[in-house]
Amino acid sequence: MRCINRQIAVCLTAVILTIVLSGCGELSYGLPYDLNNSKSAYQFDTQNERECAQAFASNLCIPGEESGDENETAFGPDSYSAAMLFDLKGRKTLYCKSPYERLYPASMTKVLTAIVAMENCDMDRVLVADESCVLTANDVQKIKLKPGDTMTLDQALHILLIYSANDVANLIAVNVAGSVDAFAEMMNEEAVALGATNSHFMNPSGLHDENHYTTAYDMYLIFNKAISFGKFIEIISMTDYSTVYHDSAGADITVECETTNRYLKGQYPPPAAANVIGGKTGTTQAAGTCLVLLTKDPSDNSYISVVMNAQNVDVLYTKMNSMLELL
Repeated sequence: MRCINRQIAVCLTAVILTIVLSGCGELSYGLPYDLNNSKSAYQFDTQNERECAQAFASNLCIPGEESGDENETAFGPDSYSAAMLFDLKGRKTLYCKSPYERLYPASMTKVLTAIVAMENCDMDRVLVADESCVLTANDVQKIKLKPGDTMTLDQALHILLIYSANDVANLIAVNVAGSVDAFAEMMNEEAVALGATNSHFMNPSGLHDENHYTTAYDMYLIFNKAISFGKFIEIISMTDYSTVYHDSAGADITVECETTNRYLKGQYPPPAAANVIGGKTGTTQAAGTCLVLLTKDPSDNSYISVVMNAQNVDVLYTKMNSMLELL
């Protein structure tokens, strides 16, 4: 009888395990995911055989110990808030300062804008400007779009990423999502999907909003996704761009613009071993000066580097060069 009971117990155990492992049943686990928690579980170990599940970030660089030197300052005329350098082939973080500090990204935001646009819209789609594309502030980078102006997404992305036009960011947003607010929701959904969970975006341009922020590490995650698009790399490597779009009556409007990247302009030479491909700048009074950059070494290995909230362009490019010396 005892033997029979044991056989019954074994069978019942097998049935229960089959139900649980097959996803049937209503067994729940106390492992909630919290977007507001900056810590993430990168792998799970089994209790018995120490087998590891595949980590979602297994193909990404993970921040390690903070880097630093005697000359670094957190405040003053030579200060910056965060800086990171990532070796994409080796999946290593070569330099790390304040990876999770929430900071304003300014126009680096447009990297995410480009991702959402490329994922949801054809390059030859004709975009039509509305009133939300009209920006009147004198200190805002723009091409002075007016309601009824039209251009393709391909044209818009070039102007967005090379010249950093904020009105063109709105043009993309309203045509892809119907409104700037709806597009911001798509941006936040994309950021979460990329693991950039310490970020929140309020607009497609990066114009200042206290609820619009990211981190140096999240900026790496976003930029790393962007460079998976050949079109994105093609655009950010260009020094200038000229095109013709149309007004509401169909008349031609010519726009010519230069890159905001001072490496590509030749104003700040990088270290000899660093071949700067391109990147995205960002500048506002609240954000300071920022740059996320794609660089290759003499062996054609790729690197992403980020500097945020530098006090001025000299500090920005000096700090960026000091990291690129590590290539």
